[in-house]
Amino acid sequence: MSNELWFRTPAPDWFEALPIGNGHLGAKVFGRVPDERIALNLDDVWSGAGPRKLQVTDGPEVLADVRRLLLEEGDQYAATERTRALQGPLVESYQPLGDLLITSPGEAEDYRRSLDLRTGIVSVDYTRAGVRFHRESFVSTPDQVMVWTIEASEPGTIDLDLVLTSQHPVQVAGLGDTFTMVGHAPSDLTIEYRTSADPIRYEEGRGIGFGVALRAFATGGSVSVKDAGVRVRGADQLTVVLSAASTFAGWSVAPGSDPTAALREATALLDAADLDKLRERHLDDHTALYDRAELTLGTPVDLPTDERIRAVAAGGEDPDLSALIFAFGRYLLMASSRPGTQAANLQGIWNEDRRPMWASDWTNNINTQMNYWPADVTGLRECFDPFTSLMDGLAESGSETARVLYDAPGWVSHHNSDIWMASWPVGDGGDDPVWAMAATCGVWLSAHLMEHYRFHPDLEYLRDKAYPVLAGAAEFVLSMVVEDREGRLQFIPSTAPEHHFVLPSGQKASVDLTTTYDIWVLRELFGNVLQAEDALGLSSELAARIRAAGPRLPEISVAADGRMMEWPTDWQPSEPDHRHQSHLYGLYPGSEIDPARTPEWASAVRASLAVRTGGRPPGGWTSAWLIALWGRLFEPEKAAAVIRDYTSRLVSGNLLHRDGDIFQIDANFGLTAGIAELLIQSHTDVIRLLPSLPTAWADGSYRGLRARGGLTFDVSWSAGELTGATVTADQAGTFRISALGGKAVEVTLAAGQKRELTAEFGER
Repeated sequence: MSNELWFRTPAPDWFEALPIGNGHLGAKVFGRVPDERIALNLDDVWSGAGPRKLQVTDGPEVLADVRRLLLEEGDQYAATERTRALQGPLVESYQPLGDLLITSPGEAEDYRRSLDLRTGIVSVDYTRAGVRFHRESFVSTPDQVMVWTIEASEPGTIDLDLVLTSQHPVQVAGLGDTFTMVGHAPSDLTIEYRTSADPIRYEEGRGIGFGVALRAFATGGSVSVKDAGVRVRGADQLTVVLSAASTFAGWSVAPGSDPTAALREATALLDAADLDKLRERHLDDHTALYDRAELTLGTPVDLPTDERIRAVAAGGEDPDLSALIFAFGRYLLMASSRPGTQAANLQGIWNEDRRPMWASDWTNNINTQMNYWPADVTGLRECFDPFTSLMDGLAESGSETARVLYDAPGWVSHHNSDIWMASWPVGDGGDDPVWAMAATCGVWLSAHLMEHYRFHPDLEYLRDKAYPVLAGAAEFVLSMVVEDREGRLQFIPSTAPEHHFVLPSGQKASVDLTTTYDIWVLRELFGNVLQAEDALGLSSELAARIRAAGPRLPEISVAADGRMMEWPTDWQPSEPDHRHQSHLYGLYPGSEIDPARTPEWASAVRASLAVRTGGRPPGGWTSAWLIALWGRLFEPEKAAAVIRDYTSRLVSGNLLHRDGDIFQIDANFGLTAGIAELLIQSHTDVIRLLPSLPTAWADGSYRGLRARGGLTFDVSWSAGELTGATVTADQAGTFRISALGGKAVEVTLAAGQKRELTAEFGER
């Protein structure tokens, strides 16, 4: 299989630069020769000066008004507008850190730029004046530094200058053998979609401070460090080591005001780094994680990645490019989410703008969740840890939001969050409730903790991490449901995320009685709590309340034309081809809908998708969701068509999602998860191998894909027929497994057992 992205030219812009990172420190490498730029990010450098206090004083009264308007007056428009009074401050924005600029004389020939996904190393090779040069860049997780090296085929031919710059106010200095930069992020910033006469504000002593430290080590020649930068002359080879730190001390406290404290931390990382072992330690860490899973499709194509993309756009088939997209998503998650770091945000860890699109925040009505769809199924268990930590913060912050806004126990998280753990509806009254008023985002987020447990059955994790968060979400939901005239329990306020409906008056509204999306996630939450208690041997009063409330939730409704309804009334949608597929949650990422078990619901999903996909072409993360939905419906050709369309329209030459000037990384992660869904499914009582295999993928194999229950599978096929299937069990159990839609076989495994299954699937 291909594990490399490569190009014949440097990156023309930030989008096309190649990403490296360790979850904390990120970089985009342009690969320019005379004027190299490496754009830097640090996961905890955001705008803002500390946690904010929610100023809403009449939340319970507003909630009572909304309930009355819906239950008694049936006035969805007035209810929608009334929820604006629940909005708190807008989120702060993820920030760039700075740039490492490297200048050297002369133009390059015979140029090649590459990213080896398996090693996590960006390489640049070129010839200048008859001398061959080789550059490498990587960010080490074990040593928490970025490393840039250059070597030459002739001694004494490396001449260059290095300097650090930033969009933020900074001071640079040469301190002995170390070049340094200190500064701080804005103390307050106006989100990009709002206008302001002074949108980026810096205040002395407020805001997250940062320090960056750099050292250059040459063989031969000379290195001098001045306040103007680092000068290297006549070297045989050179290694540059860079580290960074911030004054962020946790979401609930104001950061330290002295960036020199961050600089001391960064310098200590340089002091601790063993120059001779940096590359080896990086490779050992990176390859051990990356090699857990592998996908091979068709025959590798030895062409530059951007040329392969253009060939697919012209109508060509390139199954190996789909495998490369799959691998790239895994690589990006490894680079932007590691134990101890912040969770991957809307752009992962890479951002060049002080006012990035949608704040480069955590958008919790699909995007944050999609970032972590591929983690467990593709063997990246550790990369899920930051999501668990994010949930801990949101649950703590959200308990105060639940109390202030709704006089409710438990915890709540709405549409947007940031490093200060905003959990309220954002907008200060000025944002549309269609996205701001999404009170079940925390419910959806919590489902991922239970899914993580299903892939990795660990009772300690379930007891200490997942269950408390699930229980808190359930406490909130049970306090929020109210009885309607028919005796059903309605969750109010409820929305179909980011989608308006049109009332007979022509007004657009978004808040209603319990939407289909909310029914799915509430039912899933209740089931998750009950399953967790069963696994933990608990029998709580909370579980008894759930058992009483669950059957009283509204039923899932199907419209007269066979579509799955989105709202409790079959309102006219403002956008029939809307990007969110939230009412289809029960199919994916939920598990209630299945063509084999619930054919009526599956038919309703198909009817809904016929409308949803009948208009404008989908965007990036919408495409990823569609791939997973078609996979669960056993429609591999429709899924493959979406992959081809996405590859043709919605990626940069480096495979990062790009829609015009918009970069969101969730599409990359979602593509990886969607591709996995075509190859293995384990959300029902049958584990399905190759359930939705496209005809263009007639030959291939995968290794290390995981199923719920703690199983790992290696599978191969040729001409669309199974040629090999092996399973390894984390723990003992009996499992039902099928291949290519054939008859399920029952397999009993001991803990740690590896078993060949190919012969058992002979009868189909």
